[in-house]
Amino acid sequence: MKKNLLHEIMSLAWQLVKRNGFSMSEALKCAWANMKLKSAMKKKIVKFYFKKVDGSIREAYGTLKENLIPATSGDNRKKNDTVQVYFDTEKQEYRCFKKANLITL
Repeated sequence: MKKNLLHEIMSLAWQLVKRNGFSMSEALKCAWANMKLKSAMKKKIVKFYFKKVDGSIREAYGTLKENLIPATSGDNRKKNDTVQVYFDTEKQEYRCFKKANLITL
């Protein structure tokens, strides 16, 4: 489990370096923050901030906890590794943000 987690963090960090021009230090900080957010959302509703594409800051309350989200119909969408999908508890809809734009938990 730990080896898989570290592999996922390093993969995300390299992706941030290549696609977004982050330094390796910035990329690792961002990758760790994304992993911490994802694991926290699997346990409860989490308040976090991210920068939207238009540059404004968005405060979001989201979760990935199974019993707090509605059932999905499982449509065949392509996986996109650059975004984090979450269930917005305020809007009661699925939302996503670019992993590189996560600001804080």
